[in-house]
Amino acid sequence: MTTVTFVVPVRNEEQHIHACLQSLIAQDYPVDALEILVMDGRSSDRTRKIVEEISRRFPYLRCLDNPAGIVPTAMNLGIRAARGDVIIRADGHTVYPRDYAANCVKYLKQTGADNVGGPCVTVPANESAGARLVAAILSNPFGVGNSRFRTSREEGFVDTVPFGAFRRKIFDRVGMYNEKLVRNQDTELNARIRKEGGRIYLTPALATHYYPVKNLPALLKNAFRTSQWHIFTLRENRESLKLRHLAPAAFFVLLVLLCLASLVSSTAHAVLLSIFCAYLLTGYYFSLHPQTKRDWDVILVQPFATFCFHLAYGAGTLLGLRYLFGQPCIGPMRPGMPIHP
Repeated sequence: MTTVTFVVPVRNEEQHIHACLQSLIAQDYPVDALEILVMDGRSSDRTRKIVEEISRRFPYLRCLDNPAGIVPTAMNLGIRAARGDVIIRADGHTVYPRDYAANCVKYLKQTGADNVGGPCVTVPANESAGARLVAAILSNPFGVGNSRFRTSREEGFVDTVPFGAFRRKIFDRVGMYNEKLVRNQDTELNARIRKEGGRIYLTPALATHYYPVKNLPALLKNAFRTSQWHIFTLRENRESLKLRHLAPAAFFVLLVLLCLASLVSSTAHAVLLSIFCAYLLTGYYFSLHPQTKRDWDVILVQPFATFCFHLAYGAGTLLGLRYLFGQPCIGPMRPGMPIHP
């Protein structure tokens, strides 16, 4: 029997961690071949207490310390402590189907891939208009480009998957998670897997439900902070990011140049207006896709909200140019207990 270890990096996840762990405990995989390691990054809320309460009833679930408070360190500590032949990178914001572990093992064997994963079905954090708007942006091709794990249900080999299930031996071939990367650590690791001849497989059988932030300001803040890591990630591994990751920055630069030129040129003003109108029309086209739920309060503002999302993402990427010759601060992006070196 193939042994499986879920490694779950968390920091201040009290709102979601119970549902996440309940879904992992409910796996239909044999308990004697299953292990759950929750790597707590010094949470300051009730996350650790919730995990420890659950672990008393389920001895194969353990809560371990992640003193650095960041995901790549949590994963490396978890992988070293794990007894599983398959390592599944889980997320505290995600709920997993009962057959997830079994299907991970199945598709690793069936495809010969080194990492398998599934589509990330974005679910509103609650029923508010803001939460539904965030989910609509993150699940729409106009918002996130050709990110297949967010927008597609097609099965096949891909460049990356979220929260992958890895053959343990792949870490001996390509190395562990890059602990310099507070963000983009999964895409960078998958780039190394591909470079060494490994393969990554996406299948709808491994679809999961992900709960993002609750409102647009929180999404913009997250996009701005995350995208600042893109330039440094490219310094670490040129093959780790795709064109979609840099497109918002190019769009931001184009708009700034046209805004400046429009001060002295009516042609530039006309081009700027045309681009903005074309952007909104394209946004409404994708918002009204036949498979899109008809939430009209969301649809009416979605193109404008997506515009703000792309600007925040692009601005963050450009601000990250300061890391062409420097090192970003390696610290947790979520609040919590102080992190000591």
